[in-house]
Amino acid sequence: MVKIEQDILAKNDGYAERNRRTLADKGIFAVNLVSSPGSGKTTLLCRTIEALKARLAIAVIEGDQQTEFDAERIRATGAPALQINTGKGCHLDAHMVGHALETLAPPDDSLLLIENVGNLVCPAAFDLGEAHKVVILSVTEGEDKPLKYPDMFRAAGLMLLSKCDLLPHLSFDTDRAIDFARRVNPGLEVIQLSSTSGEGFDAWLAWLEQGVAGARAGRRDQVEALKKRIAELEAQLAAK
Repeated sequence: MVKIEQDILAKNDGYAERNRRTLADKGIFAVNLVSSPGSGKTTLLCRTIEALKARLAIAVIEGDQQTEFDAERIRATGAPALQINTGKGCHLDAHMVGHALETLAPPDDSLLLIENVGNLVCPAAFDLGEAHKVVILSVTEGEDKPLKYPDMFRAAGLMLLSKCDLLPHLSFDTDRAIDFARRVNPGLEVIQLSSTSGEGFDAWLAWLEQGVAGARAGRRDQVEALKKRIAELEAQLAAK
């Protein structure tokens, strides 16, 4: 069983590296959003797209076991979205995402948002070629989720503490939740936000825009390095 798992992950990692190279070559900033079901991922994406679509080109890959409901909600914002139905599968994998990239063909210097299947276990192990995993923890869940599902919180670069507008009606302890998350991953960034009230959204949008700017700069650096190398080779040929 261990060997089978290792083989599956190794094959997935190969596809992930291919995706990562494709995204880097095009200057696309890709984010993999992961959470339990019902954390508010799709609502978060819709509000994010509405806020950024005048400034950025955005495409979305939606992962669910069945239905196209979430992709339809995304398309209603004007952003292109491709639905992947995994059937009995509990996560997206890099091969699926690679095919989705070919179909969506997001433009250079854009933002790609991947909404994974609602699950805090399997998606932690599967690299999709994304720049970051973003784990969403809703305040309607327990503060101990990071300790119960440590692999996911350890794999993430950012935690969004969502539905914060509901805090006055709950006994959820935000400090405790953040402390638990950072016990698992001391370097984890945290943004508290609400897709309903807009609280914390400026910080979330700024984080995304900074990532897009970095991906664009990386593509420009690659292009300049290639131009320099071509010039060097041409000079060497001319000298002969």
